[in-house]
Amino acid sequence: MPRIDLKVGEQKKQVARALKEIQAGFVIVAPLEHGYVYLADAFSPFAVRAMHVLRGDKTGVVAQVLAHSLDTVKGISRDVSPDTQALCNQFWPGLLSVTLRPSSVLNWDLGDDKELDWFNVRVPKSKFVRALLKASGPLAVASASSAGAEPMLKIDRMQVKDWNVAVVFDNGALKSGPRSTIIEADAGGVRVVREGAISVAEMEKVAPRISWA
Repeated sequence: MPRIDLKVGEQKKQVARALKEIQAGFVIVAPLEHGYVYLADAFSPFAVRAMHVLRGDKTGVVAQVLAHSLDTVKGISRDVSPDTQALCNQFWPGLLSVTLRPSSVLNWDLGDDKELDWFNVRVPKSKFVRALLKASGPLAVASASSAGAEPMLKIDRMQVKDWNVAVVFDNGALKSGPRSTIIEADAGGVRVVREGAISVAEMEKVAPRISWA
């Protein structure tokens, strides 16, 4: 299985290779802040399904989405309130995951057979992944660990027999860290679903009306 060392070579060429595989409908492995993940074209049901199979997900599990910027997110959601935008501007790129209502024109299936009227998205810090997102558009993402397992911090933990992916982008050992904070936002306001790397107190300074789900 091809493995590319992100610490060696030009990022432009690495991104081009990743983009080629994504556009061909394949799954790749790449590093985020605190774990390696699978990445696939969010608009390719086959690629998203393959990602879920690799993880051993149960039917109905929904993939998260990564985006390059808030502008991208505004283009794929029905409404991003001023409070939500303020929070995103403050904490993106970073460990803030936002659950929003998708645009009615989106043609994707993240694993729910299009039944849920929500999707979860964030803008990551990884320079490599953000450069890829700028070229590819939104990507579906899931931990490269098996469903329910701890985040994968080193590629060496990955079993060769499970490398049913186009290419692995290796950035060495990653540091463990907190989970993302999850908020949910719609016309009814912004609600905290899970407190993680970003505290409620920090978010209240930006959006005082935020509440718990």
